[in-house]
Amino acid sequence: MPVLKKTKGSKSWQKIADEAQALRDQSLVDVGITISLPPRLPTNVINIPEKVLSEKNIRITSLSPQALIDLISSGKLSAREVVQAFLERAVAAQKLTNCLTELLPQRAISRAAELDNHLSRCSIPIGPLHGLPISIKSHIGIAGRPLTYGYCAPFHSRTRPVSDSLVVQILTRAGAVVHARTTEPQSMMQLECASNIYGITTNPYSHVALSSGGSSGGEGALLALRGSVLGVGSDVGGSIRVPAAACGIYGLKPTAFRVPTTGWSSTPPGADPIVTVLGPMGVNLEVLEIFMRVVVAAESWNIEPAIIPLPWKTVHIDPTREKPLRLGIIWHDGIVQPHPPVQRVLREFAEKVSGLPQVEVVNFPAYKHDEAWAIVSSLYFTDGGDADIAIMAESGEPWLPLTEWIMKENPGVKKLSRGELEYWLEEREEFRLEYSHHWNKTGRWNDVSRLWEHTVDAIICPVAPGVATQHNTAKYWTYTAVWNLLDYPALTFPAGRVEKEIDIKDNRKRFLSGLDEENWQLYNHETFHGMSVGLQIVGRRFEDEKIIAILKFLEKYI
Repeated sequence: MPVLKKTKGSKSWQKIADEAQALRDQSLVDVGITISLPPRLPTNVINIPEKVLSEKNIRITSLSPQALIDLISSGKLSAREVVQAFLERAVAAQKLTNCLTELLPQRAISRAAELDNHLSRCSIPIGPLHGLPISIKSHIGIAGRPLTYGYCAPFHSRTRPVSDSLVVQILTRAGAVVHARTTEPQSMMQLECASNIYGITTNPYSHVALSSGGSSGGEGALLALRGSVLGVGSDVGGSIRVPAAACGIYGLKPTAFRVPTTGWSSTPPGADPIVTVLGPMGVNLEVLEIFMRVVVAAESWNIEPAIIPLPWKTVHIDPTREKPLRLGIIWHDGIVQPHPPVQRVLREFAEKVSGLPQVEVVNFPAYKHDEAWAIVSSLYFTDGGDADIAIMAESGEPWLPLTEWIMKENPGVKKLSRGELEYWLEEREEFRLEYSHHWNKTGRWNDVSRLWEHTVDAIICPVAPGVATQHNTAKYWTYTAVWNLLDYPALTFPAGRVEKEIDIKDNRKRFLSGLDEENWQLYNHETFHGMSVGLQIVGRRFEDEKIIAILKFLEKYI
C-alpha cells in the first residue's frame, strides 16, 4: 500500500502510534485491576469477561441500563461501584477486541463520587441518567483529551479541546458518567475499524477473523461485551448501524440536526453535503429512546443554531388502531442480493410481524439505489480527498486498504468544481423528491383530498448484504448510505443469528450485477456461523420517534 512522505518537522506515524497506545495502556493500568485471559481463546469471546471478572462485577454489568439508573438513583447501588465495575469490564473488552483509545478512570470515579454525595445530601438523582456509565466514540470531544479521527498526526499536532462536546455536556448534566473512549478507523470512512494509530478492532463473536464494523466499531465491540451499555457513535454512510448489526446491539442514525455535534472533529462546517450525524448505540431499544429524550429535551438549538427546534414527541402504536400498521419490506436493493442468513432472517421477521393483528406487510421495491450510490459517493469527498491526504502526509502514515478503496478506487471521488458540486447537489435534491413520491405510491390516492393516504409507516430492510465482514472486505455501503442521502432516520436491531446447517450458499448462476457476484463469493456458512444478523427499520424525515415506537411495538408482540 502507498506510504506518504512525512511532512518535515513532524513526528513519524510509528512514534505517534506508540505514544497513543502507551497512553491507552496506562489508562487501563489506572483502573487498578489485573485481568488474565485464558491462554487459548475460543473464536467467540463474548462470554470471556464472565470467566475472568468478579461475581459482583458480572452482576452489575449484566443489568439493563434502566435497572442501573433505578438502583443508583435509589441508593441501592453507588455510582462509584457501578463505574468501577464497567471500567474493569472495559479492560477485559479491550484485551479481547482492541476497542478502546483510552479509559477515563480518574474522571469517571470523581464524577461518580460527586453523584453519590449529591444523592446522600438531597435524596434526589441529578437527572434521568444518574450514574449511568457511557462510552464515547473518540472523535467526539472530551476536555483535555486527544482527537484523532482515525489518523496519527492529529494526536500529536492538534490542540486538545478545552471543554467537552455539547452532546457530552448534555449527557453529563443528566447524570451520565463518561468512562471510555472507543476506536474508529483511518479517515472515519470505513465500514470496518482499522487505523495505523490503534490497529484493528475485532468482533467479539469472532475475535480473529471478523470485523466489528465501522466506523463506530469500537462502540460496537465494547457494548457487545457489556463494557458499556450506552454509547455515542456517528454515521454518514452506515457507521452506527453496521457495527450495531455486526455486534448484535441496537443503533440509531437519527434525522440530521436533532443531536448536536458542536465540539467534535469531523467534517468542516459548510463541507457537509451528506450530513454526518451523532446517535446512540446501546444494549437495548429502551436506552436509545432514553438518550434521544434527554438530548432533545436539552433544547440545544439555543446553542447550536443548526439544530431543529423540534421537541421529542410521544408516539404510541395502538394494537387496536382502526387502520393497520403498514410495513414495507425491501428484500434486496436491486444491485446486490443479501447472503442466505440475511435473506432468511428478514423473511422470518416479515412472517412473524404479518401474523400480528392490525399489521400489514407489503413489498417495497428499492428505488434506484445504484443512482443513490453514484450521488452519495460523489458528495463524500468534494475536495477529492485532499484534506485527508494532507493529514496523512503530516506523519507519513500508510494508506489502509479500505481508505484507499473509498478515496482512490471509488470513481465518484474527485475534486469538484463549483459547477460540478452544484450539479451533484441538484441530483441529491431530485433523488429525494423522487424517493418521496416512490414512498407515497405505496398508499392510495384520494381524489377529494388530492393526497396519498395510508402509505407504509416504515420500511424493514437489510443493514448490509452480509453480516460482520472479514477484514478489508466491507465495500458495499448502499443498504445504509441511501438513508444518509435521503436523511431518513434508520434504526438497526438484532433479529437472528447465522445457522450454518440452514444458511447454505446455493450455486447461483445468475446475478443482479458484477457487485452481486463479488459479494456472493464472500459468504461461507462455516466462517459466519453464530454471527448476529441485524435488520433496520427506516422512517421518513423527523420520524425518529415513530420508528422507535414501531419497533418497540413489534418486539413486544413477536
